[in-house]
This record gives sequence, C-alpha cells and structure tokens, in this order.
Amino acid sequence: MMRYITFALLLTGIMSCSSQPETLGKLDLKKWRSDRGSCNGVRTTLINDFKAEQNQLMGKYADEVGEILGRPDIHQLGERNQKFYVYFLEKGTHCDDIKAPSKSNKVILKFNAIGLLSEITYQERPL
Repeated sequence: MMRYITFALLLTGIMSCSSQPETLGKLDLKKWRSDRGSCNGVRTTLINDFKAEQNQLMGKYADEVGEILGRPDIHQLGERNQKFYVYFLEKGTHCDDIKAPSKSNKVILKFNAIGLLSEITYQERPL
C-alpha cells in the first residue's frame, strides 16, 4: 500500500512541474514572452496570431494566463475583486519609463471576481 501512495505522490509531483507552453495555436508564446512591453517590436508582428487564438484563453484562471503569456506589463486591481492584465502591443514611452503614461496600443485582459478571464479588449491610440 505504501508503494502505491509513494508512486501517486511522485507522479503528482512530476505532473505539477510542467514547463511553459511554446505555442498557443498559431501564436508563438516564446516570442511573445521574450518581448516584454513590446519594446523590441516583436509583439507587433504577433497581433493577428494573438487575435486568432484569444478564445483559447477565455475562461482560464489568471495564474494560468500569466504562465501562458508571461508576466503582464501592467497588473491592475479593479472594484469587486476584478483584476486586469495589460500587455503592450507596440513600443512606447513605457519602454523608457514604465511609470510614464503610454498611449501605445495594448490588449487588456479582464478577470472576474473568481479569477477567470471574462473579457479581452484592445485599446488603440487614435490615428
């Protein structure tokens, strides 16, 4: 009996040590995560792939989305325990000073009170 318990614990430990995924459909997550704040301009080339795969993110928990897309560029808390992850889609003033207001294009992921992704919106600067 002790062997079965040890085996189950070992198997659980191995399964919980999974690495970050490299792709989400057509979206290259390694490139996405490597371009923090979109300061290198890589995310700009991935916008269409992100939009094509965004439905796969809906309904996932905030921690899971953070593991998939990487740490958000801006993490905001809203009212009623809502949470927002902001990912910049182009280079802007935030690349020189993250505290400086940036009007760069961005995608905003809204999580509900229980931490599930409920809405994805795009904020684009006027032309």
